[in-house]
Amino acid sequence: MMLALGMFVFSLSTLAYQELQRQTEWRHASNNRIGAPPARQFLGRGEDTITLPGILLPELAGSMFSLDALRLMANTGKAWPVIEGSGRLYGLWVIESLSETKTIFFRDGTPRRIEFSLTLKRIDDDRIDLLGAGTATGVNILRALL
Repeated sequence: MMLALGMFVFSLSTLAYQELQRQTEWRHASNNRIGAPPARQFLGRGEDTITLPGILLPELAGSMFSLDALRLMANTGKAWPVIEGSGRLYGLWVIESLSETKTIFFRDGTPRRIEFSLTLKRIDDDRIDLLGAGTATGVNILRALL
């Protein structure tokens, strides 16, 4: 297991990403002053984003159904816990976007190569009570794909 997003597990057999890019922002308000540089005030943490770009090669590793599962999860609008394979808990995240580019096709139009990028946004840290809220939804999504 590389990473788990709720009930979805990133691995070679499902969907393997090539990078985990994380960007965290902090907010600072600026007020203009006469004859002095602008005054700044720290407002707290801003957006926290994880981007997972990767390549899916269905003939060798991974499944095209994995992208469908992620889309179904995103359609729920729910937050999902992100847990690294090492056990590190990143918190609760929502799926903001999923893009894919299909190339190198078989005669029937089935792609041999799919490049994808998944973008996650972190939600309020204080909402740990939502950790279990997606379990039933996750199981139903997995059932829909089988």
